[in-house]
Amino acid sequence: MDFSLLLVVAVAVTGFIWLLDLVWWRPARRRNLVTVEAGTTEGLDERAREKVLKEPWPVDYSRSFFPVLLVVLVLRSFIVEPFQIPSGSMRPTLEVGDFILVNKFTYGLRLPVVHTRIVEFNEPERGDVMVFRFPSEPSVNFIKRVVGLPGDRIRYEGKQLYVNGEAVPKSLLEEAPGGAPGELLLAERLGAVEHRIYNNPRDPGPQMREVVVPEGHYFTMGDNRDHSNDSRYWGYVPEENIVGRAFAVWMHWDGGLPSFTQMRRIH
Repeated sequence: MDFSLLLVVAVAVTGFIWLLDLVWWRPARRRNLVTVEAGTTEGLDERAREKVLKEPWPVDYSRSFFPVLLVVLVLRSFIVEPFQIPSGSMRPTLEVGDFILVNKFTYGLRLPVVHTRIVEFNEPERGDVMVFRFPSEPSVNFIKRVVGLPGDRIRYEGKQLYVNGEAVPKSLLEEAPGGAPGELLLAERLGAVEHRIYNNPRDPGPQMREVVVPEGHYFTMGDNRDHSNDSRYWGYVPEENIVGRAFAVWMHWDGGLPSFTQMRRIH
């Protein structure tokens, strides 16, 4: 189900009904009131006047919901949109059950539903945590870290990421960290962004020869390097599939009571 499409339709329908009432039905009710009052000798009492002027229920609902739906549409389409993390592919940065906020204007403003970019701002940078529509199934949203920009040469061998022929710096922080037995917790630096990743020393993982990122596309990887379905397997993210940049965790919910103690910025 495309929630953006449903929201646009709801705004269009309620707005159209409210507009019809403003320009057509409300003036007709007032003219009807004048006609009714002219046919009485004593006039109408307040209760009778309200009955003649009463809005039909579709108009009443549309007038109430249209402003709210419009604000939600604008905020969700152009400012910020919430998402829930469904898998562990971005651990340790993001955990299953994290609720995140995604900045919708960092990479430019896009129209809802059709996703056409109408205003350009910034382009994705290495190290950004980006939400995008999965290339082969655009109705599904993915979240990964940008590691390759258009024109970059990307290679991944022996647990080591190479960008333009240079090994991306990383250092060991902890062996078998809590919550991830058998993994290595490492700090990795992509451009100006330092973040944490997991590697499994017993799993050789995918080996990827050098590829060149095409123009208008991006190469993404999960921080949980040996447990992530990312560009190493299915290819590049087209620019038109970008949704926005994830910038904060605002809530965590694992099936019990929601927790707000893990609120943090995403690096």
